[in-house]
Amino acid sequence: MKRDKSFVDHIRVHCRAGDGGHGVVSFRREKGVPRGGPDGGDGGDGGKVILIVDENTDNLRSFHYDPKLLAEDGAHGQSYKRHGRDGKTKIGRVPPGTVVYRSPAADVSEAVQMERSEEGVDLVPVCDLTEQGQEFVLLEPGKGGRGNFHFRSATNQVPQERELGTEGDEGIFYFELRRIADVGLVGFPNAGKSTLLGKISAKQAKVASYPFTTLTPQIGVVSLGKDRCTVADIPGLIAGAHENRGLGHEFLRHITRCRVLLFVVDMPGSEMRDPIEDIQTLRTEIKMYDEDLAKFPWMVVANKMDLEGAEENLEIFKNRFPRVPVVPISAMEGEGLSELKGEIAKILESGDE
Repeated sequence: MKRDKSFVDHIRVHCRAGDGGHGVVSFRREKGVPRGGPDGGDGGDGGKVILIVDENTDNLRSFHYDPKLLAEDGAHGQSYKRHGRDGKTKIGRVPPGTVVYRSPAADVSEAVQMERSEEGVDLVPVCDLTEQGQEFVLLEPGKGGRGNFHFRSATNQVPQERELGTEGDEGIFYFELRRIADVGLVGFPNAGKSTLLGKISAKQAKVASYPFTTLTPQIGVVSLGKDRCTVADIPGLIAGAHENRGLGHEFLRHITRCRVLLFVVDMPGSEMRDPIEDIQTLRTEIKMYDEDLAKFPWMVVANKMDLEGAEENLEIFKNRFPRVPVVPISAMEGEGLSELKGEIAKILESGDE
């Protein structure tokens, strides 16, 4: 099934800072001054490559259409000691929670070959961008070279020397978005996560009665009285997701930085689904993928309580997991949503203390 490119959470980007401009060899030539001294100007510095965290950007989609960040080269020096113009800095705007890695390859062509090789690429962490407005200089530019004006001396009045500008840094980088929302809705396919998100926020995700309707995270803003939070409908997990079965790692990556996890469980169950087995499997998959992720604050959302068998299964579930906070709801009927919002507010507040 073709993936929707409206949401991009990881991508390879070719980045290059600008080269420095060359210094110039020049001599002053004016009427009445037939043998003027050296006046070659310096080259300008290249432009930097800078990443800025922008909370108005919620994913890396812009890099999908143009996977390059190329800064401008510095201009060469000119006569009359005129300094070359510095290259313009290239700015890339990324959402909060973006982690940047660099390929260890010596050059760009080698990085591409390594990525296509069977062994893969051992990426080197570069930065972790989390705060609004945070800036990080990803690549330093080349420096402009000096013109021959700087090489004049009493014994060298006609200098032919100059300096060439140095090259700017260049490389292949991998941007990965890890924090996408305050709250992540986690559950098996068709557990009702998309319906729930649509009911508690203004986000209208595609909903249907078959698995994997959601292939990319859907994010909505939920009002919690005076405050608000972002909630992400994480694509449904399957058993073996930690081993990358199905789209396991693609899905699990999305929840590594949600502050709170809500496990949405189909409480009535079916021949294919048992709420107790579901929560055990989900918790196991998350722990096997990342033990730290299993320590995040979490609660269970007992969904579809309007259906037959839900009340009986809820009592059995509570007896089996007496210490697990459970909020019964019916996303389809809109029941229990106010109570759920209240519990979300409490758990987010407790995490801020």
